[in-house]
Amino acid sequence: MPGKDHRTRVTKMLIRRAFTDLLRVKPVQSISIKELCEKAGVNRGTFYAHYASVHDLLMQMEDEMLAEINEVLSSLLPADRGEVSSLRISTELFQCLKDNADLCTVTLGDFGDKSFAMRMLNMGWEKCFGAYSRYFSSASPKEIAYFYAFVSEGCIGLLRRWLREGMTTSAEDIAALAEKLMLQGASALAKAKT
Repeated sequence: MPGKDHRTRVTKMLIRRAFTDLLRVKPVQSISIKELCEKAGVNRGTFYAHYASVHDLLMQMEDEMLAEINEVLSSLLPADRGEVSSLRISTELFQCLKDNADLCTVTLGDFGDKSFAMRMLNMGWEKCFGAYSRYFSSASPKEIAYFYAFVSEGCIGLLRRWLREGMTTSAEDIAALAEKLMLQGASALAKAKT
């Protein structure tokens, strides 16, 4: 059934592209299945073969992206592993976000699902708490929670800026900047005096 799988992937890609295009200009509540199908070039029956509603489409897209992020974090942050390069973790995460730029753009935009960013941050917290506890061994759980809140919101802002710029900077360069800012703060931006 390789031909059918290919058609399904193409159909879902067309629907996803049309949906994210519409989400750039209007909230999900205002998107009808009729206009989505017209924009995607598919009929309603085809849409319903894959999704129960527009909200189901959004949830499936978000769940797929969260599964990708979870897979990246799980592979890089196993509970029994010692030190893991934070730059590698950040690079993999930013690459995953870049691979899902269409969803990130609309989710973090004016008409996106605001709860998605919170779900992403909560998942990151669950995965990163142990690593942060090992890295900052003298910090209390409360201090680590504040640190995570600070850097995760900063990373969301960095991601929004990167998206607005068309993600032309590599994921590795954005990750390196994020790491410098997280670990060195504003002093990372100070020029060395000669």
